[in-house]
Amino acid sequence: MAPGTDATRRTVRLAQRGQVEPFHVMEVLKAANQRAASHGDVITLCAGQPSTPAPRPALAAAQRALASGVVLGYTDATGIRALREGIAEHYGQRYRLAVDPDQVIVTTGSSAGFTAVFLAAFEAGDTVLMARPGYPAYRNTLHALGCRVVEIDCLEDTRYQPTVAQLEEYVAAAGTPPAGLIIASPANPTGTIIEPAELAAIATWCEAHGTLLISDEIYHGVTYGMPAASAWETSRSAVLVGSFSKYFSMTGWRVGWLVVPPELVRPIELLVGNLNICAPAVSQVAALGALSDEARVELEGHVRRYAVNRDLLLGRAPEIGVTTMAPPDGAFYLYADVSHLTGDSMAWCFRVLADTGVALTPGVDFDTRIGRQFVRLSFAGGTAEVDEALTRLAAYV
Repeated sequence: MAPGTDATRRTVRLAQRGQVEPFHVMEVLKAANQRAASHGDVITLCAGQPSTPAPRPALAAAQRALASGVVLGYTDATGIRALREGIAEHYGQRYRLAVDPDQVIVTTGSSAGFTAVFLAAFEAGDTVLMARPGYPAYRNTLHALGCRVVEIDCLEDTRYQPTVAQLEEYVAAAGTPPAGLIIASPANPTGTIIEPAELAAIATWCEAHGTLLISDEIYHGVTYGMPAASAWETSRSAVLVGSFSKYFSMTGWRVGWLVVPPELVRPIELLVGNLNICAPAVSQVAALGALSDEARVELEGHVRRYAVNRDLLLGRAPEIGVTTMAPPDGAFYLYADVSHLTGDSMAWCFRVLADTGVALTPGVDFDTRIGRQFVRLSFAGGTAEVDEALTRLAAYV
């Protein structure tokens, strides 16, 4: 039978690990792009990315590298030394933490960093805890790697974040501590921050119980009054995950980083060298420019705009009947209960897009239990766009 026929295709063996849940926001984004092409009226409140470009010093650094004639080839698997030193210095400036550059690993976005940590630290069958609602790629990647994911219900009573009391409840029921715990502060989709004292208590608990704490800190820098502490302020046994995507406004450049305990450095170096070789060289050069004082002035201006958008969204949310929501202490999301409007946020988001041109993210991405009554709105765009989106939604409702 000729190659490419249906009979031939049916013989391809598919691994179970590929049968993971989709990242539903990408389906909404695809539909939004189609409507933008046909109608030209889309306002995107679904994507978790800044609407601003990389800071000017980052762009200038990339342009100089491209114009210099220097071949931008492979770097060390763990990243350009100067960038790792710059990231270590960043921790000294922001948190007064002394970080050894040899414990910093540059990754192809934070996504590749999570995968490398999961592979280096967990065996198939290990139990890893995470918050519900929480970022779906944690759950889906761990499932693909054969890990057992236990989601802790975190709603209004815990400010949508896990607590030590919940960890104790888990151990009492399971009889043994989990292999890992993933936290995010500020969190996606809720934007809530774990208060410093509670974060310290969680880090201490994990260290005492032999549970690897993976602290997702990619939204650090985007906060509104409440400080975001780092897990390393309490425990050097934790893994920190950082990114140039959010605060640094460099999503498509695909540069993230890990700060890891010494015993994880070599295993992760071996893994990223095989899986990715290295993060894009030109992006690493740009990222070093993004760490400059000049860039920080520009980036703090972005945060002030997010704060304006946040206040606008909170002030106008009652116009669409939203009164229950997570308090967005940081990041650029509002996670809102829309159960008064729908029992199926996935279908509702597609109807809203079709009828108004406003793209929202359904809560089913983040909560496998009650996510159908929630939506996530991103306020990372321009203030005028956010205002217009709310005007359309209010009229629609």
